[in-house]
Amino acid sequence: MTDIVTAEVRSRMMSGIRGRNTRPEILVRHGLHRGGFRYSLHPSGLAGKPDIVLHRWRAVVLVNGCFWHGHECHLFRWPGSRRKFWKAKIGRNRSRDEEVREQLAAAGWRILVIWECALKGPGRRPLEEVLKEASRWIRRGNSFHEIKGRPHAGC
Repeated sequence: MTDIVTAEVRSRMMSGIRGRNTRPEILVRHGLHRGGFRYSLHPSGLAGKPDIVLHRWRAVVLVNGCFWHGHECHLFRWPGSRRKFWKAKIGRNRSRDEEVREQLAAAGWRILVIWECALKGPGRRPLEEVLKEASRWIRRGNSFHEIKGRPHAGC
């Protein structure tokens, strides 16, 4: 399948995609703050510069975009063009995610991954439900937890 825009336009569009302060990340941050949690953002001293760091709870929260992190859900589809490029790129992202999680765990941090599909799309969950699960995990959860969207018909 060919792209419907020129390479230059596609390049400009892709360069505008942010890695920080995304809409899902801001929703989670505001909800946690409303719930009484205080945190720091993207500290350079931690592996992978986690999105949200809750020092008091020795926990980090990673808000991952399903496409960029290759999450096998309803929001992820392999692009039809430049397959080799995208397989390599998303494969590197997945490898880096695993390395970062290992480094954080080795340093004694607990890790929560909130996937974009939990917050948007046909499988999304109510925001308050996601925040309640995140709060429960922060207060007394184990070392690793993921919050994903619900499977939906057609998957």
